[in-house]
This record gives sequence, structure tokens and C-alpha cells, in this order.
Amino acid sequence: MRDNPEHAGRLAQAEPILVAENLVKHYPIKGGVLRRTVGQVKAVDGVSFTLHRGETLGIVGESGCGKSTLGRLLMRLEDPTSGTVMFNGVDMFSKQGSEMRRLRRDIQIVFQDPYTSLNPRKTVGDIIGEPFKIHKDAVPKGGYDKAVRNLLDVVGLNPEHINRYPHQFSGGQRQRIGIARGIALNPKVLICDEPVSALDVSVQAQVINLMGRLQDDLGLSYVFIAHDLSVVRHISDRVAVMYLGKMAELGTEDQIYESPTHPYTQALLSAVPVPDPTLRGKREQIVLTGDVPSPANPPSGCRFHTRCWKAQDKCKTEEPLLAMRPDGVSEHESACHFAEPRTIVKTVDVSTVDAPTSTISGQDVAPDD
Repeated sequence: MRDNPEHAGRLAQAEPILVAENLVKHYPIKGGVLRRTVGQVKAVDGVSFTLHRGETLGIVGESGCGKSTLGRLLMRLEDPTSGTVMFNGVDMFSKQGSEMRRLRRDIQIVFQDPYTSLNPRKTVGDIIGEPFKIHKDAVPKGGYDKAVRNLLDVVGLNPEHINRYPHQFSGGQRQRIGIARGIALNPKVLICDEPVSALDVSVQAQVINLMGRLQDDLGLSYVFIAHDLSVVRHISDRVAVMYLGKMAELGTEDQIYESPTHPYTQALLSAVPVPDPTLRGKREQIVLTGDVPSPANPPSGCRFHTRCWKAQDKCKTEEPLLAMRPDGVSEHESACHFAEPRTIVKTVDVSTVDAPTSTISGQDVAPDD
């Protein structure tokens, strides 16, 4: 997707479709006999970004950094402590009841685990068709079965398997079912919460390629949440790096992967395998010391300073803003007082994985994914 010149040209002129402003989500910590609030887990703490039409924004970070919580906030599966999310100029958190139900048609989600996100007691037809039962005007009367079969075909599954149950499909096929359910109402934005992390590499490549084709065909915008940097690089137009509830760096795919400026991003990329055997052992790996601080008691100032080799007194007291660095240090946003570009050896690209394919209903799918 990002390598398509036409796609890049469209993004350059695209309008914002989803705008998050200073999103905050704190969870109370209860303690004592009376179960009073004694603290807060700061899962998301002041996150802002813009998603453009037809764009894929990748969000990466360690487990517990708040990226999945951010995805749930964007879907309004949870309400924020503060902040706003504007979808097509409409404040999502101001809508209730039927208004919110209509808005949800345009923002859907694909969950991480294809094994637990599908009801084992329902057929594939019932699972994919559930959005049509909630939004009864989504398909014409009598067109329910045809619409479900068409969705199965679109994601590369056999429409004749409409009456099968989830346990009769492999992991990759189940995730295709989840994607079919996600696009059933023809949404404009799809939140993808680690959609390929439970799949093996060859199947990951097929699902990612399917998502790329769907984006081109349907004009989808993706928020792609993942911890696998190689997958995110392949699918994303821009990448946001999160650490302990905040964004550490935000830029285009090339900017983040080729010249990261935040020490945390540099450390993450230094740990990614190098595809060229001749370069292995020639790249300095950055080993971070210490553990990730608790989100219930994050450090003052820069939250990364307790593990950062560049940290100075300023970092302990003054929180750096996510902004362009002065004096032309970088061409993208970084939340570091001492941001400095660092060349990173190219990482493994999931698109280089050769996956066996066969043709079913005109779509390329693995025979046993």
C-alpha cells in the first residue's frame, strides 16, 4: 500500500477523517475496606493524532503501553477520562443511543484473537451477518444471505461454507471471518487491534495483503495496532510509537524506520532482526536497563528518562512535548529534549515472506491458512 505511488498521491491531498485530541484514560485503583480510590492507572495520558482518508496509521509499543486501550477509546468501547475524538467533524463522545449506533456503522474493529472473538455457537453466516441484524437497513429485504456470501468471497473464503462453525476453520481463515464482519457495514475506518499477532508468518503476509487490497477497493482508513515492527512497516503510511501511555514519536514509515530520533524508538528498532546475513553482528544493539515503570506511578518529566542513556537533569523535571525538533534536527515529531536522528539497518519486511497460494473464488489464499 505505502509503496503504491497513486496511493501516496491520494494521501497527500486527503482530508482528516479521525482526529484525537489529548485523549486520557485513567483507571481507578481501589483499596482498603471501603474500596476507596487510592490511585490511578494512567493507561492513556494525553494522546493526539490525525488519521487521513485512505491512510494507515500504525501504532507500536511494548505490552502495557496503552495502544489497545487507545483503540477501544477510538471505537468508544470505553469512555475517556478526558479528551475528544472527532469523526468527520462530529464529536463521538457527545453522541448517545441511536445517534451513536449510526456513527458506529462507519467505525468498526478487528480483534486480536481469531479464536475468542468469534462465538463458537454461531455459524459463520450468523457471525458475519450480525451487523445486518443490528442495522436492518444495511441490506435490502431478502438480501441477507446474498450479502453474507459476497463478504465471504471478498475475503477469500468459500461462500458455500456459510453454515460452518468457527472450529472448522484455521486461525488465518477465522481472522478473515473477523475482517468480513468488520467490513460488513462498509465502514470508513477500521481499528485493527493486533489482527495478525496470533498467526504464523506466512499467514500474516496473506492477511496483510488482503487488508491492503480491501483498503484500495473500499477506501478504508486503518488504525493498525501491533507490537511487530516488521508488520507495521509493511502496512503503514505513518507510524506512532507509544511508551507508557504517551506518544514518543510520530512520522512517516521512512522517517521512523530509517532515521528515528527518539531513544526509545531507536532501541526498539535495534532489536529487530536484520535480513542481510552479511550485516548481522555489525549493528550496535541498544540494550535498555531497568524495567518499564508502572503506569500507576509514572516517572516525572520524560517518562523514558529512567531507562534512557541520554537522560539529563532536564529530563527528570520537564516533560517533552511531541513536536518538531528545533534547528532542523528532524522532519517529524518526537517527544525528546535531545532528539537526534540515528540510522537503523533495514529490518525484516513481512512482504518478503513467500506464502503458498491457491485460488478460491478468484482470490489468492493459502490452501491451509
